[in-house]
Amino acid sequence: MTKKVFGVSHVPLSPAVRAGDFVYVSGQVPVKDGKIIDRDISVQTAVVLDNIKAVLEEAGCTMSDVIKTFVILTDKKNFAAFNTVYASYFPSNPPARTTIESGLMVDITVEIDAIAYKPL
Repeated sequence: MTKKVFGVSHVPLSPAVRAGDFVYVSGQVPVKDGKIIDRDISVQTAVVLDNIKAVLEEAGCTMSDVIKTFVILTDKKNFAAFNTVYASYFPSNPPARTTIESGLMVDITVEIDAIAYKPL
């Protein structure tokens, strides 16, 4: 099995790693142009999913290749608004998903990691 890293980060992690037919996307946060964006959950969710989409594209995948996501929300009251935006990125056959409420390392409302499957 081969391993290939995609993207660069200012912290010690790889944005995505391909291991065989799987691509593992590190937790993406609502950062655009190096800055944390608006605290609105809908806006932050869209930016996070756009970041996931961009990392996947760099690794030769699309959102339809995503088989599993792990979502952290800082406030369960944001779940409905989050879910509305999330559903728009996975309009059919959505991936398996785990969603939890927890604190995050920076002042954001959502973080998502993803696993994609795309045979070489």
